[in-house]
Amino acid sequence: MASITQNWWAVALRGIVAIIFGIVAFLMPGPTLLALVFLFAAFAFVDGVFALVSGIRRAQGGKPDWMLIIGGLAGIVVGILGFASPDTVAVALLAWIAAWAILTGIFAVVAAYRMREVLQGEWLLALNGIVSVLFGLYLIFFPGAGAIAIVWIIALWAIVSGAILLVLAFRLRSRAERISGTRTGAQSA
Repeated sequence: MASITQNWWAVALRGIVAIIFGIVAFLMPGPTLLALVFLFAAFAFVDGVFALVSGIRRAQGGKPDWMLIIGGLAGIVVGILGFASPDTVAVALLAWIAAWAILTGIFAVVAAYRMREVLQGEWLLALNGIVSVLFGLYLIFFPGAGAIAIVWIIALWAIVSGAILLVLAFRLRSRAERISGTRTGAQSA
């Protein structure tokens, strides 16, 4: 605990960086989305290379691991595609997010219906499911606006998270000052 209170400034720095990132993402959602796609493309490419190498290296002991090799090649292709055509990858990612939102929304509505006898306030679960389905449909019908909305959600999260970290940092600083003041007072007595 003493270590984190003495290093309160590191927590504050994280908060400041998160807030700056959030503000930049709000002001420039297009470049932020492009940066996120490039980051994903780099990850997919590097992960693909490591999976491919791992699958081939397993061949030294016998048979190659074809699942790793195929997965590795797919990662390399997605990585290259992400750099060559970032718009295509952004739309594909949005499609995955949309499908996930719709499926989880449907499951939430079904769960609310099934739990109506045992759960009081099941309508909140159903409402959450409906909002999720609507969000998924919005991403399908308006992918450009949906992409910017996702960047803005990330930006909002970063700003709120950064503000919380700043509050925590100042509380840690106050605690560090109290601890050092207690030690100084105890030493002078």
